[in-house]
Amino acid sequence: VLAVSKALEEGAKALICASTGNTSASAAAYGAAAGIPCFVLLPAGKVAVGKLAQALIYGARVIAVRGNFDRALEMAREASREKGSLAIVNSVNPYRLFGQRSASWEICDELGDAPDWLVLPVGNAGNISAYCAGFEFYSELGLLKSLPRFIGVQADGAAPLVRGAEVDDPQTVATAIRIGRPVSARTARRAVEMTDGRFMSVSDDEIMDAQRELASSDGLFAEPASCAPLAAL
Repeated sequence: VLAVSKALEEGAKALICASTGNTSASAAAYGAAAGIPCFVLLPAGKVAVGKLAQALIYGARVIAVRGNFDRALEMAREASREKGSLAIVNSVNPYRLFGQRSASWEICDELGDAPDWLVLPVGNAGNISAYCAGFEFYSELGLLKSLPRFIGVQADGAAPLVRGAEVDDPQTVATAIRIGRPVSARTARRAVEMTDGRFMSVSDDEIMDAQRELASSDGLFAEPASCAPLAAL
């Protein structure tokens, strides 16, 4: 919502994003609410149908790209550079990351302090970077005793931050984290290193087991990527 608001403020005529599903659904929804067109680049045949349906029902123009998410993002960035009135709302947009910091503030406001640990799924690595920046901001204000230790969870078939090398052909059932070249890799590594945390990966079978456990025991039916942290725990 912050990325879209700032795009309007700066005179953008349309939004663009690359997505494995979640970003496209959000961008299309906020674009519809703001009355601004949204163009979505998706890896052909590699996006969950439910997420694709959201982008379409919100009125986004969906374009299938030959290649994976990394190629789609490269094309979205090229388009936004060439067309000055086209605002990219992926996590390469700093306003999106500023907006995502608010999630860490809500956690602290609810708990009264930071948790001891924070376990997050990691795809493009914007979330874990933004959370860390948010906790740091609260710490600078004297609102926290200490920062949480971060665990960044990736899928075995798409684990560049675990392996320490980019993955050319990432593969996992968890489409939201099926990314081989995380844009925010540097800040994600910093978040883990400075908090004495770690990166780890889980198998697709472990992810699906966690999804079933969460649904059957707690009544929460979450997408596979959101279940990766539970599998890690």
